[in-house]
Amino acid sequence: MSDFENLALGDRFRRLIRNTGPVSLAHFMGESNAVYYGGKDPLGSGGDFITAPEISQMFGELIGLWLADMWIKAGRDEPVHYVELGPGRGTLASDALRSARRYGLEPRVHFVETSPALKDIQLAAVPGAIWHEDLSTVPMEDPILLVANEFLDALPVRQLVRTANGWRERMVGLDGDAFAFVAGGQAMDAAVPVEWRDAPEGTILETCPAAAAILFEVAGRLAEQGGCALFIDYGHDAMRAGSTLQAVREHRKVDPFAAPGEADLTAHVDFSTLSRIALSRGVRHLGTVTQGNWLRALGIETRAENLAAKAPHYKPEIDAALHRLIDDDQMGQLFKVMGLAAENWPGGAGFS
Repeated sequence: MSDFENLALGDRFRRLIRNTGPVSLAHFMGESNAVYYGGKDPLGSGGDFITAPEISQMFGELIGLWLADMWIKAGRDEPVHYVELGPGRGTLASDALRSARRYGLEPRVHFVETSPALKDIQLAAVPGAIWHEDLSTVPMEDPILLVANEFLDALPVRQLVRTANGWRERMVGLDGDAFAFVAGGQAMDAAVPVEWRDAPEGTILETCPAAAAILFEVAGRLAEQGGCALFIDYGHDAMRAGSTLQAVREHRKVDPFAAPGEADLTAHVDFSTLSRIALSRGVRHLGTVTQGNWLRALGIETRAENLAAKAPHYKPEIDAALHRLIDDDQMGQLFKVMGLAAENWPGGAGFS
């Protein structure tokens, strides 16, 4: 191993920037998250953050019921593939597949996962799953039922900033030893939507080419193979200005530049852009709605009541989980659910 590879990621970035100049935010974020996710299980109370499937089994169960409902209404095609992008600990898949099985849906299971630290945990949760580095090796025939929960937010974003000299890419440079944002030298006006080009100086726009590429591929798969997809993440349903880059470590927000590779770097998902990409591939955009409204429409409150009736001693925990998932000041408003389906597949519950 070279001396460069032995350096901590932050020191590698410092050497690279001093030798070749500022790096793009997408480069910084992509490398940081590759190191972060490659070496640890970041989930749970002992990790850095908790996702919805870890909060309550109700979340995954309702996703499984939604998928089963779509599959049944589409004609119960066999074989069918369950595909999950970034399956975490396998908790969502385990809960979803258990509830779907009650209605005859027993798909082949495919996990798109690159973290060695999480694969063993996923194997214990969902024996028989098949792992893939990316979507390219997922079967190209038969319908897919795809789920991506808190996957898109961790993909690297580019930021563009309006300067006195026009639009420039926002880069990561150095101020002494500290990482700092700097404006790149190349004009980027052509990359900015027309309606934003005359925005005030200092305006920042974010784009996520990686998310766009994934939506393009998933939508193409749905159009060709049939099926449906759910993308669940925090974000907005219209392009807006401002940086949403954040870092989380030990359940607290920290400086994104403080410790590259040691914190989870994320940005809000632009669902409006992604839905347009999907539509361009000839699939149905079922809608983009808040997580709270979607889960309510699927009956999460009734499910919580039934769970509490069966286990009254767990009622406080069940109620707390319910409120965390659906309340506007928790995950209910910020998190969105986007549904997609092949043209000949039905509309989905919760999107009307």
